[in-house]
Amino acid sequence: MHYPDDLPTAAHAAAANALDPLTWPAPLRTDEPGSFAHNTFRQRIPRIVDDIVADNAFPPDILAALQALRDEITGGLIQPLGSAEPDAGFWNTVSAGHIGRAWLDAPWYWAEAYFYRRVLECTRYFQSGHPWRGVDPYANRKLAELQPAAAPAATEALLAGLPNDQNKCFKLLCYASLWGNRADLSYNVSLTVAAAASLDDERAYLLADDTDAVWDSLARKRSPRTMSDAPRIALITDNCGNELLMDLALAGFLLDNGLADNVTLQLKGQPFFVSDAMPRDALDSLAALARSGPHARRLASHLRDHIATGRLRLRTHWFYTTCLMYAQLPHDLRAELAGFDLVILKGDANYRRLLGDARWDPITPFAQAVAYFPAPVLALRTLKAELIVGLAPGVAEHLFDSEPDWRTNGRRGVAQARL
Repeated sequence: MHYPDDLPTAAHAAAANALDPLTWPAPLRTDEPGSFAHNTFRQRIPRIVDDIVADNAFPPDILAALQALRDEITGGLIQPLGSAEPDAGFWNTVSAGHIGRAWLDAPWYWAEAYFYRRVLECTRYFQSGHPWRGVDPYANRKLAELQPAAAPAATEALLAGLPNDQNKCFKLLCYASLWGNRADLSYNVSLTVAAAASLDDERAYLLADDTDAVWDSLARKRSPRTMSDAPRIALITDNCGNELLMDLALAGFLLDNGLADNVTLQLKGQPFFVSDAMPRDALDSLAALARSGPHARRLASHLRDHIATGRLRLRTHWFYTTCLMYAQLPHDLRAELAGFDLVILKGDANYRRLLGDARWDPITPFAQAVAYFPAPVLALRTLKAELIVGLAPGVAEHLFDSEPDWRTNGRRGVAQARL
């Protein structure tokens, strides 16, 4: 990924777009025993290092570096990036208050983002001349999800069962995209949460559903004259595999039915959070769909045509693989997102960044919490972290009584919009 020469300055300049941090709730941290953030760094993160080692035939220098990182996380102090890294200045600037402290004494999202950046340092992702330069350490796990009997088969079944009614079709595709977030390779709740018999049945697990309002907005803007009058939509992706294939199905529907003049997939420019989608993952996904059933093959063909004509665009930005929150958007990305008629923001990590990964009162209105965002936004999220807004009074208390881990077990979801 290309980093601008003034990247450290760009990060600080983003503060001009940020909300006053004194008005925001305190961020989630790793130093609260019993919290999901704490358990992430006590259990999940060391296990992810073990998985990375098991999935790759690394040479001794990389194995030693990963073991040192694992030891640092479980009992050492946070170290800076090496000076030769292309973005070391940025990370060492935004991490200055955390270097030399324990991993269990840090803001949660910063710690996760920094861990994944450290993994790339360990695996020599940016090291010129090294045989593992540019190699995605999570590629084997990602590709396993694209085997014909895995995510492509689920996409074929989804497409084959879609109704003719466009409104209902849109909602079902939004739900499929939302629940696809359960299959996150860094925290795959789909292994423990049984899916409902149908997407309609899954609606019982939605704590907020604004898809009707989003449909009404898109349908009003759909032009009977020319596609160029239709809305411009950005889809900020999260995970590849099943989730990205469902995202592609939603994008194809929007483009094929005149609900969008163009759709821009906002992707990661380098590996991040195990299964986060990069442009190469999007292209691998199209290839997997093209090898699947007739409905999936038709989707792949249409999407490839849309890429050729510029109606489907694959975009990256350095912001997406940093610890910055959406209230700290750099000026160029903020201006770009402001040009869209709708931004669909996917997944739990993006939702956390949208809300500053903070301890919000659950009854805070979603539109109030995200009022700073530069465009109309629809957040499609499976709950896998201890924060949420937009609930009616009493809902959170009832859920705590009946299901204490409801915010983190992946059973619940939200489709929340500010239009």
